[in-house]
Amino acid sequence: MSALPRHVPSSTALHGVRWQRSSHSTGANNCVETARPAAGPWAGLIAVRDSKAPDGPALLFSPGSWAAFTAAAHGL
Repeated sequence: MSALPRHVPSSTALHGVRWQRSSHSTGANNCVETARPAAGPWAGLIAVRDSKAPDGPALLFSPGSWAAFTAAAHGL
């Protein structure tokens, strides 16, 4: 990965984002959710949080780092 992820202590700090679940989610809240903040200091990054803890922390990745991670995970 080209950059280290950034940490947001509470995903509620990411105002106005629309969280999306994986299409592979079974609805049992055992997946991750992603969002793309459009404004503020996190604009242009990919936010990732645990669906079981929607008010919990989120990690922020550059689009390139997230793409590399998901490509590597897809190859497992």
